[in-house]
Amino acid sequence: MTRKLFTAAAALAAIIGLNAPVLAQDAVISAAKGAGTVGEQSDGYLGIKGSVSAEVRAAVDALNIKRRAAYTDLATKRGATVAEVAAVTGCQTLASRVAQGQIYKIGSADWQTKGAGPIALPDYCAGTGN
Repeated sequence: MTRKLFTAAAALAAIIGLNAPVLAQDAVISAAKGAGTVGEQSDGYLGIKGSVSAEVRAAVDALNIKRRAAYTDLATKRGATVAEVAAVTGCQTLASRVAQGQIYKIGSADWQTKGAGPIALPDYCAGTGN
């Protein structure tokens, strides 16, 4: 079941793009990621570091709502919890979609900036193929 969940989460990550489907949101989020105020988290959602504009907060909230809906749908289909699907997708995202220089957060740890090497993933990410 775990391997199937990882595979399904990877497919979900590709389908929803994990980048905001609306171009204006995408631009806002991309700019905030570049500025180091928005980053991916191990829980499968975007997070905000420090203070951001209302526009950035709204774009992050909107994308996280869409992610939760996608995670909920997949969880229902796979007999998993929403948190499990979100965490598996978070592992995939941290392993493959966080660019060098972008921020990310694992659990309750402080925000970190991705260097040239891979991100040291949490133990529960074992099995993602990374």
